[in-house]
Amino acid sequence: MKKLEEYVRSIPDFPEEGIIFRDITSILQDKDGLHLAIDQMQSELDGIDFDVVIGPESRGFIFGVPIAYNLNKPFVPVRKKGKLPCETVEIEYDLEYGSAIIEMHKDSIKPGQKVVIIDDLIATGGTIEAITKLVEQLGGEIVKIVFLMELEGLSGRDKLKNYDIASVIKYPGK
Repeated sequence: MKKLEEYVRSIPDFPEEGIIFRDITSILQDKDGLHLAIDQMQSELDGIDFDVVIGPESRGFIFGVPIAYNLNKPFVPVRKKGKLPCETVEIEYDLEYGSAIIEMHKDSIKPGQKVVIIDDLIATGGTIEAITKLVEQLGGEIVKIVFLMELEGLSGRDKLKNYDIASVIKYPGK
């Protein structure tokens, strides 16, 4: 079987010159690549005591739901503003160009619950930093954050330095 890195398609000069876009669709479209990605991300949770898995839309859903299912844990979606039907808590955060608002159901995390966050990529860390604030506002404790890929050149870990973070694949650039 190939290494997981071999399933990632790298596209030079996208979305702009000098950037190498790391495409996860090439992992998702291959049964072995998808299996390997889920297994390796899930293995980062070995020995971790937790109650719930959280993932941001949409790629956090792709990886978070099968991990939650495999480990018999509930999954809590974090969505863009206006997509959740019940009472929510929300936070606005900065993007590279502009800002965004994400939400969670107000009753999705109970005080004292131990939370794992799963996502496909850490770049600048802004989205996950916002999620950590929502979880803590609801009384949850983040015990682990797992990413499939990390773009180390964007220093996203700096925003998350108080958390236990794992990345399956690390790229030194942007």
